[in-house]
Amino acid sequence: MTKFRGYRALEVSAALWIFLFSAGCARQPERPAAVTPALDPNWWKGAVIYEVYPCSFGDTNGDGVGDLNGVTAHLDYLQQLGVDGIWMTPFSPSPQVDFGYDVTDYTSIDPQYGAIADFERLVAEARKRNIKVITDLVLNHTSDQHPWFVESRSSRTNPKADWYIWVDGKPGTPPNNWLSIFGHSAWQWDATRQQYYYHAFYKQQPDLNWCNRQVRDAMYSMIRGWMKRGVAGFRLDAVPQLFEDPSRQDEKVLPGLTPYGDRQTTRVHTDNLPEVHDVYRELRQVADSVPGTVLIGETYLPNVEELAKAYGAKNDELQLPMDTQYGFINKLSAPVFRAKLRDAETGLNGNMPLLVFDNHDNRRSWNRYGDGKHDDAIARLIATLLLTPRATALMYYGEELGMSNHDPTSVDQVKDPIGRTGWPKDKGRDGERTPMQWDVGPNAGFSAAASTWLPVAPSYTTVNVAAETANPGSLLSFYRNLIRLRKQNPALRDGDLRIVDEDNKDVLSFLRTANGTTVLVALNFSNSPRTVSFDRAKIGVAGRSLTVLAESFAPPETPASLDKLVLPAFGAYVGEVR
Repeated sequence: MTKFRGYRALEVSAALWIFLFSAGCARQPERPAAVTPALDPNWWKGAVIYEVYPCSFGDTNGDGVGDLNGVTAHLDYLQQLGVDGIWMTPFSPSPQVDFGYDVTDYTSIDPQYGAIADFERLVAEARKRNIKVITDLVLNHTSDQHPWFVESRSSRTNPKADWYIWVDGKPGTPPNNWLSIFGHSAWQWDATRQQYYYHAFYKQQPDLNWCNRQVRDAMYSMIRGWMKRGVAGFRLDAVPQLFEDPSRQDEKVLPGLTPYGDRQTTRVHTDNLPEVHDVYRELRQVADSVPGTVLIGETYLPNVEELAKAYGAKNDELQLPMDTQYGFINKLSAPVFRAKLRDAETGLNGNMPLLVFDNHDNRRSWNRYGDGKHDDAIARLIATLLLTPRATALMYYGEELGMSNHDPTSVDQVKDPIGRTGWPKDKGRDGERTPMQWDVGPNAGFSAAASTWLPVAPSYTTVNVAAETANPGSLLSFYRNLIRLRKQNPALRDGDLRIVDEDNKDVLSFLRTANGTTVLVALNFSNSPRTVSFDRAKIGVAGRSLTVLAESFAPPETPASLDKLVLPAFGAYVGEVR
C-alpha cells in the first residue's frame, strides 16, 4: 500500500499506556472458523508467492481493465512458472481513489472484477494446480463511502460514532502536525460532526479505531468469511499504522521537505506502536483456526530487531512479515546485501524470512538497480538473490520477464493521486502497474479493448511471455530454472545457509547445505569480472569441483571449481559442490 513507512515506536511509560488502552484494547478469545479444505500447515515455508495486480493481469470482458476471470485464464502460466501461491491485491467494491485500498464492502467483489462466483472458480481452478490464493486485507482504514463511516460521521452518538479516530478542533486548525503518508495534513474536518478525523493515507480513507472491540470483531468475522471460501492466507495492508498515540503530541520536525512540499517530520506517534502486536496475535488466532492459513505483513520496519518482533515472542503473530530491508536497498553492494542476508538468517530467531524486491508501490527493480548497460545481468543477479537464500520469496507480476517502469511523461497522464500531488518529484505508481505483457498482439495480449486503463509499456514487443517462453536463454527461463531448483535440489529446498568469503567487497558468496548436498551461490556486484576461490578446509567442504545448476552468463571454457570461479560483470552462479 505505502511507499514509505515511519519506523520508530512511541516511547511512553507503561503506566500511561495501560491507563489509556486497557479498556478498549483488551485481548479476547476467538471463536473457531467453519471447516474449510485442509491445507498443509507449512506450505508457505520456502514457497514462491506471486503478487497479481488484477486490473493489470488479464482482461476477459474487453473493458480495458483486468478481472478475476483474467487471472483464472492465466493459471496455467503461473503453474508452469512454479509458484506456490498468488497474492491478489484488493478486488472488493471501492470508489478506486486508491485503486481498491479504499474499501466500501469487505465481503463482496467489485463489479469491474466480476462476481463471487468468479472468485470461487478462481480458487477452485488454482487448487487444481496446487496454487494457493492469498487476498489483501485493508485493515487500517475504509473508504469514506463505507456504510460504517457514513454512519459514524452522521452524529457523535450513533452506534458507530467511535469506530474511527475523531478529535475535537476548529476548522482550519488541525489537532497537531501529523502528516498523511500521501502528503499534507493527516486530519480532515467534518462539518456534520464538527470534528476532525484522522487519515494516515488519503482523506477518503479514514482510519478505523482499533481500540474499539466492535471494530476488531467485525474484521475478524469478515476474515472468517473469506477463509470459508478457501482463501489460504492474507496479506495485511498497512498494519504498522493501526494505532496512534492518544496524547496527540506533535511529531518532531526534521530538515527538508517531502515530495509533496510538507516539512519532514518523524512518525513515532503514528507508526508501529506496541499495540499492533495485540492485534497480530488476535489475527493469528483467527488464522490458526484453519491450520496453514498464512499472514503476510506489509511491514516497512527500520531494523531486524523490529522485524523479529512481528513474528511474536512465542511465534504467535505473523508467519511472514515482509523483510523490506533486503530488497529495497536500491544500490548494488556486496557488503550491504551480505549484512542484510546475515540479519535475515541470524536475527529472526530461526523464523522463515520473506524476501521481496518488487511490488505495486515501488519502482520496478529493473529501474531501481539497473545501470542502463548491464540491466539483464543485474535482473538475473536479483533473481538469484531472491530465490536461492533460505526464505520464502515474494515476486511481482512481470518481474520474471524484466518488465520496467513505464512512467507518465506529463501530469495530465497521471492516474495515481500521489503522482498528481507530488509531480514531478513523485510521479506516482502508475509506471510499475502497467498491463502484463503476454505477447506481441494488440495491448500485449492483455486486452482486446481499444485502450487499456494504463498504457502498455512499449517494451512489450520483445519483453513478453510468448517470446521469452520460446527462448531458453531468456530471463523468464532463468526464473523458471531457479524456482525448479529450489523445489528439487535438497540444499536449496531444505538446507541451512552459511555466508563464506566474508571480506570480499565485490562478491557475495554463501553455501546451502542439506542431506549431504552442498550448493555454492556466488554473486558479483561489480561492473567488472571478478575471480574468486575458496579454501575448502575453511568453508568446511570436501569436494573441489562444481557442477553448474544455474548461471547468468555463457559457460566458460574452463570448468568452474572452488579453486577458481570466474564471474563476469554482475554475474550470478549456482553450483553443486562435488
